[in-house]
Amino acid sequence: MAKLSVNNISKSYGKKEIIKDISLEVNEGEIVCLLGVSGVGKTTLFNIISGLLVPDGGKVLLDNKDITGESGHISYMLQKDLLLPYKTVLDNVSLPLIIKGENKRSANLKAEKYFKTFGLDGNQDKYPHQLSGGMRQRAALLRTYLFSQEVALLDEPFSALDAITKRTMHSWYQNVMEKIKLSTLFITHDIDEAIVLSNRIYIMSGKPGQITQELKIEHQKPRGEKFVLSKEFIDYKRWILNVLDNSC
Repeated sequence: MAKLSVNNISKSYGKKEIIKDISLEVNEGEIVCLLGVSGVGKTTLFNIISGLLVPDGGKVLLDNKDITGESGHISYMLQKDLLLPYKTVLDNVSLPLIIKGENKRSANLKAEKYFKTFGLDGNQDKYPHQLSGGMRQRAALLRTYLFSQEVALLDEPFSALDAITKRTMHSWYQNVMEKIKLSTLFITHDIDEAIVLSNRIYIMSGKPGQITQELKIEHQKPRGEKFVLSKEFIDYKRWILNVLDNSC
């Protein structure tokens, strides 16, 4: 049984159909990427999965329970880290627990246990402006994880980083996900990123947006420079580019 199931989701705004009959699954501990061009409806789909929007048709299931239109079950991390500048890193990542009713001391103690795992140890009392872009994204991901350890939606979390920092973050992300086993659905426009990070890739295209292909990445994780330079990686990339070219 899948951890997250999206079944036949459709959504229109007025007479304009944005997404149509989308179905996908995320299994326990799996990282699944949703890859497609801008404007295809990926963010609309995420808003529906998270409960921020109600679909015109279809269902969202978490552990086989219908959560369609219900927020609070699935965590959602946007492109920007959205850390509050007047709060310390520890207080920022503790916010989901406080919102759920825990007192600040208890929330801080629980959050701090994860600082070493997420590579944030020693930064508890710093403020967001004192952190690098990569460190801010680590803090944002920890905050996302503390909101819900069931399923996370990540909307291009590394898109604002420079190429060198992004490569470092990919390595870190693979390592931390091996430890926490967070079931994740991940939006990206970056084909290399999708191949490096994913267990599976759904390719979304068309107007209205639809799932047109699914690709399983068989190579063992973590995937580093050797994999990125391999024939296997190039073959995956060539196949994806061919699918995207034919869908335009």
